[in-house]
Amino acid sequence: MKLNNKTDMSEKLAHAEILPLLLRLTIPVTVAQLVNAAYSIVDRMYIGRMPGVGTTALSGLGLTFPIIMMITAFSSLIGMGGAPLASIRLGAGDKKEAQLYLGNAFSMLLIIGAVLTVVCIIWKDPMLMAFGASEATLPYASDYLGVYLVGTVFVQLALGLNSFINAQGYAGMGMATVVIGAVLNVVLDPIFIYVFDMGIVGAAVATVISQFVSAIWVVGFLCSKKSKLNITLRDMRLDWNIVKSSCALGVSMFTFLINESIVVIALNRLLRQYGGTAGDLHIASMAILSSVGQIFFMPLKGIVQGAQPIISYNMGARNYPRIRQTIHYARICSITCAVVMWAAMVFLPKYIALAFTTDQELIRMTVVTMRLMYSTVFVLGMQMVNQNSFIAMGNTRYSFFFGILRKVLLLLPLAFILPIFTGVWGIYAAEAISNLISVVVTHIVFTKYLNRLKLEFA
Repeated sequence: MKLNNKTDMSEKLAHAEILPLLLRLTIPVTVAQLVNAAYSIVDRMYIGRMPGVGTTALSGLGLTFPIIMMITAFSSLIGMGGAPLASIRLGAGDKKEAQLYLGNAFSMLLIIGAVLTVVCIIWKDPMLMAFGASEATLPYASDYLGVYLVGTVFVQLALGLNSFINAQGYAGMGMATVVIGAVLNVVLDPIFIYVFDMGIVGAAVATVISQFVSAIWVVGFLCSKKSKLNITLRDMRLDWNIVKSSCALGVSMFTFLINESIVVIALNRLLRQYGGTAGDLHIASMAILSSVGQIFFMPLKGIVQGAQPIISYNMGARNYPRIRQTIHYARICSITCAVVMWAAMVFLPKYIALAFTTDQELIRMTVVTMRLMYSTVFVLGMQMVNQNSFIAMGNTRYSFFFGILRKVLLLLPLAFILPIFTGVWGIYAAEAISNLISVVVTHIVFTKYLNRLKLEFA
């Protein structure tokens, strides 16, 4: 069914041709995800090139990554949990309850942001030391994080509430939320770092300002008449059932991001343990690999987030053929992106490393570690669609399990076991092996789940 541009988004989610609709929703979200990665990645690029101290400062910045991911995880717990449920309720024709999910999300994000700010500021240095900071890297990590934490509430609102914009099908507006902040960050970084000579602190100041602007933008849209769902004082009163169901569904993405934090902490400590005198250099290399990993996952996240409103809406409408067709096209897009990015990481690692540092020793190490760690990452194109479709369909149990499978149940044990036999290189190989196992397990379970859903909706 062909619909014109003026057709209501709900009608498009219910009746428009799947592939054009998926591309329309996916491309802006994918661009937004890539631009979103610029917040931390641009910081690392500028900091890694600081004269004289670039490699040490980059290692320090890498140590802040677990805490930043933890902050992001809480925004996803609320946003990625509540937004699909709001979309499902819209698909079922219940706008009143959909509004409650948005209002409760706004309140929860404010509360969580305030608590995280206080807790993280108090425990900042002890956490960084526990995560593998050395005497050389701690000052850089502490200075950056101390400023970054001031903007925690802004991060919660910008990321958490933007999911509700995307869930309504307004992918272009969701993209604008991210692009505005990220472009501002790119512009302000060199000004604060070099022109004002603030170094790593300047990078953090630029990031906080950018996050503030993004937060204002997304809240403004959700309070406007352009949005089908609006933030109102009435809906901000916390409803335990709404909060519980949002958190139950969002726990999968929350777990995925917390897993990223736990894994980075563990890997940094293992790199220091097995890396010997090159421990800080390995941590700097891992900081680059983490940035590259962020870039890799952003298009895949954009694709699954573009597919999410279609899947969620039609889950509420009990329309299995549209759900199945959406997953099919999402897989094609995701696998294609994964293969292209895998090829870049395997065949062009030197040029990627050059974007972050001019240290030749660090570049030589990163060429080896990137090829080893990301040698099987192409399989995650299938994994991301399967795993996140559980979230879009509101399946709490499976979304949680597969949220912890690859990182917690597979990668961490392998990262502790393999170095005993292979030395420091086993830490990087653990990622490659866990990718292969997780995609097979997830696909088998997901296929069986879809077959049951087909019978249920028949």
